[in-house]
Amino acid sequence: MIKKFALSIAAAVAVSACTAMPAPPPPAGQQPAVAPPAKPKVTHIRFALDWAIEGPSAPFLIALDKGYFAEEGLSVVIDRGTGSAGTVTKIASGAYEMGYADINSMIEFNVKNPDKALQAIAILYNNAPMTVFTLKDKGIASPADLVGKKLGAPAGDAGRRLFPLFAKQVGIDPGSVEWVTMEPALREAALAKGEVDAITAFYGSGWFGLLRNKVEPENIVAFMYAEQGLPLYGNAVMASPKFLAENEEAVKGFLRALARGWQEALADPAAAVEIIKRREPLIDAEVETARLKMAIEKHFLTEEVKKNGFGAADPERLAKSIAMVAEGFELPSVPKPEEVFTDKYLPAKESRMPPAM
Repeated sequence: MIKKFALSIAAAVAVSACTAMPAPPPPAGQQPAVAPPAKPKVTHIRFALDWAIEGPSAPFLIALDKGYFAEEGLSVVIDRGTGSAGTVTKIASGAYEMGYADINSMIEFNVKNPDKALQAIAILYNNAPMTVFTLKDKGIASPADLVGKKLGAPAGDAGRRLFPLFAKQVGIDPGSVEWVTMEPALREAALAKGEVDAITAFYGSGWFGLLRNKVEPENIVAFMYAEQGLPLYGNAVMASPKFLAENEEAVKGFLRALARGWQEALADPAAAVEIIKRREPLIDAEVETARLKMAIEKHFLTEEVKKNGFGAADPERLAKSIAMVAEGFELPSVPKPEEVFTDKYLPAKESRMPPAM
């Protein structure tokens, strides 16, 4: 019995010694197994548009649909907006990391909420879209003819609130018109029905809203603020300085992808709208293609953009426009240009020039 017990212990020791020995090297020519490479970091970005998904939204939808954001290591969700002021608030609250809204609304918000201020990083609407619309049969052939007339707009409409700047620019008294407050959805209908003599609206919204209300194109008269000499910029991509600083490479990647989408939208508006229609099947492709072409002509592709490329701002013009917005909104202070816009996240100029058209 003792002999058997001794043999069992000896066998156990032998087995233990064998298991403690290092593993033999792999056969010649065979590499040892290695852990798979770590997956690249994906940055998630919730992005809010300024309004409904329409033709001018094409640069964003192209970059999403064709995987340009994904190629930059980004997981992007794009939601429609309900107005620039609302989009600015959503970004500032943290509900969205980034968004697209009127830079002038952002300037006002920043001054009133300095602890939540945002910064613009790419300007798509090189000309602000605020416009006074009227009809030829109203006998209003020039801005001077607005004196004594009745204008309609929502109380918070940017064009209405900046009307004193427009009036000063065209040489009329801002108090020489009567304002009628109405809901945005009723604005173009009120003009078409003759309830007011003119309205303020963004160019594309007002134009196509009047067409929907059976107004013939040749009867539409439009005084776009930019075409009257006001150097205001329009819609821009924006985010909080904190998010920008903490996600610099991701933000640069976002703008690289967006620049590609912008270039493709300019090159082939009809194809761009087909991408939108896959997401929003109820849109009228013909109308949205016309709306996108109008945005390209009036806002996306100005002489300044042809010179400086996608997203940029002219420093002198920016400073002047900020001062005018502060005056128009009666703000207590005037932000510095670098507080409003930075170009540090934009791609190299050669990669954001307009396509040959």
